[in-house]
Amino acid sequence: MPPDANAAVDAVYRSDWGRIVATLIRLVRDFDVAEEAAQEAFTAAVDQWRVSGVPEIPRAWIIQTARHKAIDRIRRRARFGEKLDAYTAAGASLTVEAAEFDPGDIPDDRLRLIFTCCHPALALEAQVALTLRTLGGLETDEIARAFLVPTATMAQRLVRAKGKIRDAGIPYTVPDTKDMPARLEAVLTVIYLVFTEGYAATRGDALVRTDLCAEAIRLARLVRALMAPPPPEVTALLALMLLHDSRRDARLDDAGELVLLEAQDRRRWNREQIAEALPLVEEALRGGPGTFGLQAAIAALHCQATRAEETDWPQIVRLYDVLERLQPSPIVSLNRAAAVAMVDGPRPALALIDALAGDLDRYYLLHAARADLLRRLGSPAEAAKSYARALALVTNDAERRFLERRLRDVQPSEA
Repeated sequence: MPPDANAAVDAVYRSDWGRIVATLIRLVRDFDVAEEAAQEAFTAAVDQWRVSGVPEIPRAWIIQTARHKAIDRIRRRARFGEKLDAYTAAGASLTVEAAEFDPGDIPDDRLRLIFTCCHPALALEAQVALTLRTLGGLETDEIARAFLVPTATMAQRLVRAKGKIRDAGIPYTVPDTKDMPARLEAVLTVIYLVFTEGYAATRGDALVRTDLCAEAIRLARLVRALMAPPPPEVTALLALMLLHDSRRDARLDDAGELVLLEAQDRRRWNREQIAEALPLVEEALRGGPGTFGLQAAIAALHCQATRAEETDWPQIVRLYDVLERLQPSPIVSLNRAAAVAMVDGPRPALALIDALAGDLDRYYLLHAARADLLRRLGSPAEAAKSYARALALVTNDAERRFLERRLRDVQPSEA
């Protein structure tokens, strides 16, 4: 396969999988058929593009091919006979000689898919997990990491959620404005978890997937424009992601190695994004403290400090105190412990982290944080054990290399 064809297939898959599947679901009303047809279309692209070359609009080619395959699949499978009749009766065309692909329509399809998956008939975790799988193209293990559950458990949840949408006939429609609040929490959670996976990728050599970060920010802007006036948490989520994303270029050094927040060159932060986000934080907080609003306020304090030592850590701890009461979770408590270490020192923070070990034993960042505190306390042997545990759990190559360097730093040098 020519390199340009190979790169094109990979690029379309990474950037447009969710949009393609969303378009297909609107056409065939079945998650499994849409996903299978999309996979078949990408396989066909691998074979055909190396011979005929990359089409002018690769995404349109994939959608066209997948639509053909989906229709063929529906025709072949007897259990879709009733659906086929319904489509015909409704005037839906099963010939695709001149399909139109308006790029402006595809983002609406994707938003429609978010709200379909985030239906109140599904449990909140199922809403979020299904949307992450279908919209973001995230793998099951990536979603499982976000929920801190085994991969097999998440796979079962996804199967049940898709089955319930199919069997209950949940409509593939954007709800009326009056119905959106019931779905908003899940929608915002989905968007933030898409961003989170982009900000710190589960696997691979790259720490950041800029395609997912950009898409999450785009979706937040879209939801904010859709709901007028926007609820405070929508505004807060957009601000939070803009603030985090503003530090993207400083998170890796010139060699591609991870740089912690306190060591980042703040001149490389995107000041335009920060300037856009800070008024949004204030706007969101005027509506009362919400979970995204509090996180955005914490991120704002980091971005407002021109030097790491100027960070208002006591205020950050107070914000985490409120967040922990509003949204108690082991992850929030872990982040609060890291802030406590900056105010009261590593020993009180270590006690807080040790208390979370039962809930987060398989979460590599807990062990990495514990190792760092032990290192600061002058306990290199214990720190090495925690670094080794973190290394056994981490799956991103950039984070692994960072932990390996830290482990070498606390191990005794050989004579």
